[in-house]
Amino acid sequence: MIWGGGKVEIVELQADLSGIKPETQRVLIENATLPSTPEGAKGGLPAEGSQLFKVNGKYYLFNISWPPGGMRTVIVHRADKLHGPYEGRVVLQDKGVAQGGLIDMPNGEWYAYLFQDHGAVGRIPFLVPVKWENDWPVLGGDGKVPAELDLPASTGLIPGIVHSDDFSRKAGDPALPLVWQWNHNPADELWSVDARKGYLRLTTGRVDNSFLQARNTLTQRTIGPTCVASTSIEVNKMKDGDFAGLSLLQKNYGLVGVRMHGNTKSLVMVNATTGVPEEVANLSLEQEHVHLKAMCDFTNKKDVATFFYSLDGEKWMPIGTALKMAYTIPHFMGYRFGLFNYATKEAGGYVDFDYFNIDYGD
Repeated sequence: MIWGGGKVEIVELQADLSGIKPETQRVLIENATLPSTPEGAKGGLPAEGSQLFKVNGKYYLFNISWPPGGMRTVIVHRADKLHGPYEGRVVLQDKGVAQGGLIDMPNGEWYAYLFQDHGAVGRIPFLVPVKWENDWPVLGGDGKVPAELDLPASTGLIPGIVHSDDFSRKAGDPALPLVWQWNHNPADELWSVDARKGYLRLTTGRVDNSFLQARNTLTQRTIGPTCVASTSIEVNKMKDGDFAGLSLLQKNYGLVGVRMHGNTKSLVMVNATTGVPEEVANLSLEQEHVHLKAMCDFTNKKDVATFFYSLDGEKWMPIGTALKMAYTIPHFMGYRFGLFNYATKEAGGYVDFDYFNIDYGD
């Protein structure tokens, strides 16, 4: 295991990963930041995010640094032996694209997988071509990150990093393709795409005091410059105190959904722009299904979202107030669309989501 900020250390773990082997910890590189930052310079962030690769008998340690007054930078140290000695150099310093490692393709091509911080949409993934010169990885073209790559289309069930889903599954399909991620480790017995064909069912399994505490919120990332997500839920099996709907998940979240109070259903919008959730809309709902939508505008880091509802899936009406989105360190991620259902009084209620549609601009 390799870790550290500036000073990078290494230790050997027990074979069963139960702990470290005594007396194996040592300093791997005393100052891994040095290739990007002169000795004694003040400010910035030291080299961190270690990833180690062995290529053609040599060891390559990838780190990210942030020199004072500069941008996120990729540093690579190379050695002939695991414990060094290592020599380092800057291999990429462009647009703040950094932090990650290497991918070698079956056809012999190499890429670096990296990211760029981009406001409330979060960290944008980048693939950067890599060539090898004198046993060093050379990232990008002339030190620059290409805006586009000519890559073959994915042939998976749901390609890309986001995708619409009607929750219909054929034999052998994964229940949830990799475009989906849970907000917490899921309680698998409380969700299903099989209980009702063509629907995602989320069942409550405990009582929670807030949306951010709830488990089994199923999410996909937002993307820029603009994106729109919509869903439809059936709510006739909700229990008193249940709250279910469509969210934009972050510390300063926004959501629109159905809340049960006794036998009364309300369509509610909650806005936590300030970090404190505020119920800004509450409308009576008579029917047992409703369509919900969230629209995000990240253009030039505008970072604003608006919410809508529809009783028929055709006529959409705005609800609540605009959410001013902000990237926050407590969640350390960009905003994510989320399908949620949680109980505040009694567990066991459920909702069925008919679809999740996502559209986005270029």
